[in-house]
Amino acid sequence: MRTVVLGGGESGTGACLLARKLGHEVFLSDKGNLSDKYREILINNRIEFEEGGHSLDKIYNADLVIKSPGIPDNNPVVEELRRRGIEVISEIEFAGRHSSAKMCCITGSNGKTTTTLLIKHILDTAEIDAGLAGNVGFSLAAQVAAEAHSLYVIELSSFQLDGMYDFRADVAVLTNITPDHLDRYDFKYENYINSKFRILQNMRPEDLFVYGYDSDAVREKVKELDIVPVQAPFTYLDKKDCAAYMDGNRLTAKESGRVFSIDKDEISIKGRHNIYNAMCAVLACMRLGVSNEKIAEGLRSFPQVEHRLETVLVKDGVTYINDSKATNVDSAWYALDSMTAPVVWIAGGKDKGNDYSVLSDLVRKKVKALVCMGLHNEKLIESFSPLCKVIDTDNLEDAVKAARSCAEPGDVVLLSPCCASFDLFKSYEHRGEMFKQEVRK
Repeated sequence: MRTVVLGGGESGTGACLLARKLGHEVFLSDKGNLSDKYREILINNRIEFEEGGHSLDKIYNADLVIKSPGIPDNNPVVEELRRRGIEVISEIEFAGRHSSAKMCCITGSNGKTTTTLLIKHILDTAEIDAGLAGNVGFSLAAQVAAEAHSLYVIELSSFQLDGMYDFRADVAVLTNITPDHLDRYDFKYENYINSKFRILQNMRPEDLFVYGYDSDAVREKVKELDIVPVQAPFTYLDKKDCAAYMDGNRLTAKESGRVFSIDKDEISIKGRHNIYNAMCAVLACMRLGVSNEKIAEGLRSFPQVEHRLETVLVKDGVTYINDSKATNVDSAWYALDSMTAPVVWIAGGKDKGNDYSVLSDLVRKKVKALVCMGLHNEKLIESFSPLCKVIDTDNLEDAVKAARSCAEPGDVVLLSPCCASFDLFKSYEHRGEMFKQEVRK
């Protein structure tokens, strides 16, 4: 079997390690430059690779191609591979074909990283061995090759789901769906929704599907489909026919005849979006055999997630919050919704076809000033200048200075960009780190 891997990041390198272990002839090709870490892994494992360009003759000679989720399906090389009848799959699909482990998979437009990490934390609290994989930065294929856990908790992006065909989740969690990444889906929301629902592929009647009832797109799509696994909708409403709901101040969940309940103030992470994340985690962990006592212990002890409503410091009475992971409108909505003090809001970046109108009411009520930080701020300025003071900057250093000059004791300076990071930064993590650095300066 000749296996070609396109893209030499975490998932591509992991796919090479598993293919090598299976005895495949392996070749990795990346049109960019590899990081030292991944280059070293490939060299140490005697895996043939190239960087800085593609040798098409070597790629088109493949029996199987595993592509990075960052490479779109309309990439000319990918299109030519499919035209030639060569199978192109994702690293997650490849790993799933060579593992009999239980798979707990999490997707959604927002909340999936926190939910994934919270499920893993609760399992750790209960001393249940589980691998952490997928979009959180750990290759599933590399773990299947090396460690082989009996359970994996996997965060899945729509791009990863697009390359999955035979893979099956035992527990599937769909947090919510709001418009995002539409530039990869022909600017059609329906295409993006369909991509997220690929998480249900191949599921059996005994499996569990946890989904956000309060997400209009999810709720409407569920009505259209013939859902095979057990359905476990969750809601912030007092709606007792859902699997998880709010009973006054208490988060209540029911799964397989069990009932779990906890006061929301006992949960370490705050805000409505985090109650949703907690509901997902509770339902998944109940199904995975964690006791009520250990679930409650995990919810109380879960640490703050970096770059998601992360308090950086309080200076001169002003609280600085890093929410760099808010790369779309819906994430920024939850961030603004959870604020209880006047907000100086820093936003901007690469616009992905955003509709900012859904933020208007929150901006009117909570935001005293918007500091735009991006190379193209016209849409933000046009949307919000009638509602609050707007300051235009094109870099992070000036944005933090402007925010500081606007803020008074008791205010919050909130970085919740609402946009992708790629105009000025390598990633949302890089943006968050730079923000923290500027704030501390």
